[in-house]
Amino acid sequence: MNQNQSYENTSVKLKKNRLVPYKLEYDPHKKSSWWISIVSVFVALILCAIFILINGMNPIEVYTKMFLGAFGSNFGLSETIVKSIPLLLCGLGVAIAYKISIYNIGAEGQFLLGAIGATAVTIFLPNLPGLLYIPVMMIVGIVFGGLWGLLTAIPRTHFQVNELITSLMLNYVALLLLDYLVYGPWRDPAGFNFPGTPEFNDFQLLATVGNSRLHFGLFFALAAVLVFAFLLSKTRWGYELKILGANPIAAQNAGIQIKKHILLVMLISGGLAGFAGAIEVSGVAGRLMYGISPGYGYTAIIVAWIAKLNPWLMIVASVFIGGLIVGGYSVQTIGLPSSFSEMLQGAILFCLISGEMISKYRLKKIEA
Repeated sequence: MNQNQSYENTSVKLKKNRLVPYKLEYDPHKKSSWWISIVSVFVALILCAIFILINGMNPIEVYTKMFLGAFGSNFGLSETIVKSIPLLLCGLGVAIAYKISIYNIGAEGQFLLGAIGATAVTIFLPNLPGLLYIPVMMIVGIVFGGLWGLLTAIPRTHFQVNELITSLMLNYVALLLLDYLVYGPWRDPAGFNFPGTPEFNDFQLLATVGNSRLHFGLFFALAAVLVFAFLLSKTRWGYELKILGANPIAAQNAGIQIKKHILLVMLISGGLAGFAGAIEVSGVAGRLMYGISPGYGYTAIIVAWIAKLNPWLMIVASVFIGGLIVGGYSVQTIGLPSSFSEMLQGAILFCLISGEMISKYRLKKIEA
């Protein structure tokens, strides 16, 4: 090949490059904007609308029915808020762990341990002064959930065991423990075939608003949001968490004790989920029983992702998801199963993950 041919080939390559002067580049550290959540939810609604159409139904009618069922009456609104309380607390727990890139999938198990801890107070401290029951039940629920969270953190910090595996497996251990208790030693002898503990007395129940099931656990959840937001934005500890989440190597070089922070964060994360369990058992169920959680710990992951880990947006996200759960009961009257809301939640999570991944790609101009 002579020199002229070489120049011609080079010229052709440059012309080809100029036809598409950009390339896709993946940036794992790029943060997605809040609008990604809105677009993801909107896309999930469209995908589920296609499913509804395939089944010969009107998507607008279905979504209207769900909305009115969740927000169109005082009963629906109060039930939506009741569902949002455990979602908010578990979502906060998931979010604080994710702040330092710890994937806590064990909020479900930590929720169950919190419910077990609160119930243990009613069983083993029958002579406790009445006014002390709720504070002690809440504290013990937080401790039980926090310690269950440490069972995930310790293998991670000392043996480099992936927290996704341990936290997920511990959910099943917690579920089996609850089943053993409600079917075995804690079972109400007067409950016949019902798998549950004896009903709580009035001192062991959270106060409710009027004739609804809306209870004072709502104020506990909102207080947790305030504390969460303050710690992350106004304290040195919160600043260290941000550095650790952004760049662990830089955090270590700056003298931040990574193992200590992981242990403390998982203790708090599990404690928040355990707090939710204690509130649920004393505010809604009135006893520990089989199936006390419809999957709050798992659904809280969606809440945290929608809110982009922002505690204030998490209030909105938890009410939205709570509305989907309550609205799911309403669509049964028009021929759809209540599990449709679960399918919708799954679609939202899928779209959120996809949107998060796509948002990390960017077009970069190719320099000639």
